[in-house]
Amino acid sequence: MNRWIKHIPLALFLCAIVVTAAQVGCQVTGAMPAKLSMSIHSPAMGDDGSRAPVPVSSLPNPSEELWIIAKPATSPAADPDAAPKSGALIVRDGDKTLPFPLKHTDVKARIDGYIATVDVTQQYHNPFSSKIEAIYVFPLPENAAVSEFVMTIGDRVIRGIIREKEEAKQIYDDAKRQGYVASLLEQDRPNVFTQRVANIEPGKQVDIGIRYFHTLSYDDGWYEFVFPMVVGPRFNPPMTTDGIGAVSRGEVGTSGQKTEVQYLAPGERTGHEVSLAVDLHAGVAIEEIASSNHQIDIAQIDPSSSKISIKPTERLPNKDFVLRFKVAGKTLKTGLITQRDPRGGGYFALMLYPPQTTDGLARRPVDLCFLLDVSGSMSGAPIDQSRGAVQAALGMMQETDSFNIVRFAGSTDQMSTARVLASERAKRQAVDFLRGTNAGGGTMMLAGIQQALSQPSDESRVQYVCMMTDGFIGNERQIIQATRQLRGQTRVFGFGVGSSPNRYLIDGMSRAGAGAVAYLGLNDDGAKVMRHFFDRISKPALTNIQIDASNLKGAKINPFKIPDVYVGRAVVITGRFEGDGGSITVRGRSADQTIVQTFPIRADAQGTSLASVWARQQIAALCDQASLDDIRIDLAHEVKTIALNYGLMSDYTSFVAVDSTHRTSGESGTTIVQPVPIPDGVKYETTVPERP
Repeated sequence: MNRWIKHIPLALFLCAIVVTAAQVGCQVTGAMPAKLSMSIHSPAMGDDGSRAPVPVSSLPNPSEELWIIAKPATSPAADPDAAPKSGALIVRDGDKTLPFPLKHTDVKARIDGYIATVDVTQQYHNPFSSKIEAIYVFPLPENAAVSEFVMTIGDRVIRGIIREKEEAKQIYDDAKRQGYVASLLEQDRPNVFTQRVANIEPGKQVDIGIRYFHTLSYDDGWYEFVFPMVVGPRFNPPMTTDGIGAVSRGEVGTSGQKTEVQYLAPGERTGHEVSLAVDLHAGVAIEEIASSNHQIDIAQIDPSSSKISIKPTERLPNKDFVLRFKVAGKTLKTGLITQRDPRGGGYFALMLYPPQTTDGLARRPVDLCFLLDVSGSMSGAPIDQSRGAVQAALGMMQETDSFNIVRFAGSTDQMSTARVLASERAKRQAVDFLRGTNAGGGTMMLAGIQQALSQPSDESRVQYVCMMTDGFIGNERQIIQATRQLRGQTRVFGFGVGSSPNRYLIDGMSRAGAGAVAYLGLNDDGAKVMRHFFDRISKPALTNIQIDASNLKGAKINPFKIPDVYVGRAVVITGRFEGDGGSITVRGRSADQTIVQTFPIRADAQGTSLASVWARQQIAALCDQASLDDIRIDLAHEVKTIALNYGLMSDYTSFVAVDSTHRTSGESGTTIVQPVPIPDGVKYETTVPERP
């Protein structure tokens, strides 16, 4: 076999590559290029249509180059508006001032209906006089199905392979030690990833490409696409080591946590900037497009399609990009997308749309506990937004309703020892309590959840806990599990506050609590958002939802527990099935009536997005099941099986890529961790520990 695989278009490569090779047996030792025992073949299919993983044990043999394909002879013209800018430079090498390795991140997204395909390219450059290893901790959406990983070095394009986490790390470490350029992508949380690029030579550039799919959320006629840009500083409870530590720039290993994020001090910047463009195809007429955190340029293509990009002045990666678009029509009831698997069966995504208004829905008395995060990361604008939102909700409560306010930071306290009726006197007392609320200290969220969910219940009222938080903690799974186990009949609603909230925690907690989720950005009207939110939750449209898939052969449907449907808020259900299709039936309660609706499922179009989306959500469903006391599953085995079969990132699998055509000279080089800006609206001094 030739050292290079010639004449394969890059577009075809990004979709799939099938290579057949003879096995080459040797061992990884010494200073010579490593060989391996490898078998690459057309993926075998399991009984459920899944793709069997391709076995590999170590580094590729340079004489049997299987991971590299030729780059196209011609490339698209460069976009001058996307060219990286130098920015302020703060790393010193002798007498020269130089930038950090990460120069630029380019994001290109395509939205078709409510499915997004996103390509992220990270450009790493070595401006130093010796080799370096670059490390970058960054966020992606918590429901992103990461299915492609590509490393580009000049004209060489290397497609990453998915392997069990420990094996991928071993391949990377072996390549790094022996001088090969290599990259490793690991998942620290469903929304936090660590990228490592080893042996970047002086003056050379390495590009890392990541592709993922995910579904969009829907709220009252508006779809929402989110691209997170920075990991917020986390608080980790004492004695924990598996969290995400926040440290100042250059303070490596001082947090005691498994993963660390280094933050730039106020006034500091690196040369890293972000360009972002969205190719939007809504499928129906678009009425309005809005961005809450960034200024954008909009070019309308036709009534249902537009191209959106952030303005050049908005390229500092310190807040989430949030794009909302409103679609025309008041009679949407369902949205169904299907894809056929050419090997049999198929996949579907069903969006359940509730009624358009609350008219005709009875309002039951509510019992609402406001759970306020008043830790240090919430100081300033975030706590002001929370106070305003709670006051707006109090103004909407009736005298038949009841409420309480619980605050948590390093400790917890509450307005009253028990819930109180929403009288005018009680509301004034609550406003005074809120005025005395200031942010500071740690984030002992578990204690707050336990206190809010342990209060006596009142069966005459619908019970809710509404948590106002940025979600900046490192023990997310513990919080989600506690919410699921303690909630009883109480609905738990996550209310994300700030420019870069931890959506994995807030969405997961709301899902575990059978509630809905809302987000309050720094530029949003807190009172308006809360009034809209409160009007919806006081009149649930469909509760106690059950799915009957007996007419759909081999159906595997998620989420594990279908949440309630509220007016204006849709729920997405994904599934896999065998054969030619069939139907599923959805049952639920609306007021005192049972609602039944049947949806025919017939796979027609071909594609890969729904397979990845379903597999990612199936992994999330397994994690939900594993958090229940009465369900026992081998989570690691189940997740690894799905992730390897579908080529996805997970807690137990990673992407690795190695360029074995060229061995760099010298030692492995210096490791440089890319520092990031503190999220917009978050105070550095209250969230990042001081240097010792």
